[in-house]
Amino acid sequence: MSEPHVEVTPELIERYFALTQAAREKATPLHSMDSEEGKRLVVMMEMADSYTSDAKWFAEQGDLVRAFGAINYAHAWIDCAVKIGLMDGHGDDEMFTLP
Repeated sequence: MSEPHVEVTPELIERYFALTQAAREKATPLHSMDSEEGKRLVVMMEMADSYTSDAKWFAEQGDLVRAFGAINYAHAWIDCAVKIGLMDGHGDDEMFTLP
């Protein structure tokens, strides 16, 4: 078992940025973008992208705690879209909470 993290480091932030980017790239829409589900998905992915952008800004400011929180929120939006059936997580139960 690995040692628990006791501080938020730049390396930890980078790891979560990479994980969230991989999730964003892996998950694919299950509905057409002009459907009601597709429109809801667009809003959810805008939220994920906004939180990612916020996380980058916080990291640039040296505020690693807020950067860590924001990047986790970003990933949560993507994960939620998979969980509720708007996106396909392609069976990846380590990156997503599958339905």
